[in-house]
Amino acid sequence: MNQSNLSKWLKFITFAVGIMGIVVFLFILPAIGKDIVAANPEYAYCFWPWLIFIWILVISCYIVLFKFWGICSQIELNNSFSILNAKALSAISKLALFNCIICFLGNVVFYIFNMSHPGIVIGFLLVIFAGIAIAIVAAALAHLVENASNIREENDLTI
Repeated sequence: MNQSNLSKWLKFITFAVGIMGIVVFLFILPAIGKDIVAANPEYAYCFWPWLIFIWILVISCYIVLFKFWGICSQIELNNSFSILNAKALSAISKLALFNCIICFLGNVVFYIFNMSHPGIVIGFLLVIFAGIAIAIVAAALAHLVENASNIREENDLTI
């Protein structure tokens, strides 16, 4: 698979994930929440706080998709090992870590105000664990891409 095909494939996946996210977070999740409230009216006060909280978390996920799209564009230009990609991967790492912190704090606050269930907190801990794994991988890749970029620049200067 050449650079152009790889880039197109990665962009297609990124676009598909973005569309699926819109469908899930703007349509399916609110519908599920409304069904839960209809079946359990005592949880109606939790609907909007949780939905807004999740939408806030999703914003940074779309920023990550945008950054990854830029990485795919650099791959297409045969510029995989560039400072631009290293900075994008570093930003992805920081956004993932930020999301994990906000997710954890939000769950603690919701639990304290009796707006959450221990099962939901445990489920979100799995999501937080996955986010931390993404942050670590992105940080490691950022470091490796930056080193590769520096080596490439040195080699370009060598006669």
